[in-house]
Amino acid sequence: MDFTTAELQAYLDESLPVEKMAAVEETLRRDPSLLSALETINGRRDAGVHSLGEIWRRNRLTCPTRQQLGSYLLNILSDDQAGYIRFHLDTIGCRYCQANLTDLKSQQAPPAIAQRRKKYLQSSAGYLKSRR
Repeated sequence: MDFTTAELQAYLDESLPVEKMAAVEETLRRDPSLLSALETINGRRDAGVHSLGEIWRRNRLTCPTRQQLGSYLLNILSDDQAGYIRFHLDTIGCRYCQANLTDLKSQQAPPAIAQRRKKYLQSSAGYLKSRR
């Protein structure tokens, strides 16, 4: 399987979709020329030779911030902003942003202890005496 230079750069940045990452790793086991190509790309990076696209990918300049992802979860972004984030997550498949979104979702859900306390309070509300 042939991979483009951009795909190999994305592989080194761990920003390819999981299936594509697995395909590169499997091909690496069988094809020494692919390993040589990765070494060349990495050598160029170490020497400071970067294209504009590489700089954008490496610094994740197209990724929304955690604050923007949080606003996306709260559904308070404009349609254009929300559309871009959906595109970035679903079409581009940015694993970095998907992981951030998953983390934010886990923080957004109420903890089990708070849910239990609320349930106990609601179930015992009729048994509490008023101090008037």
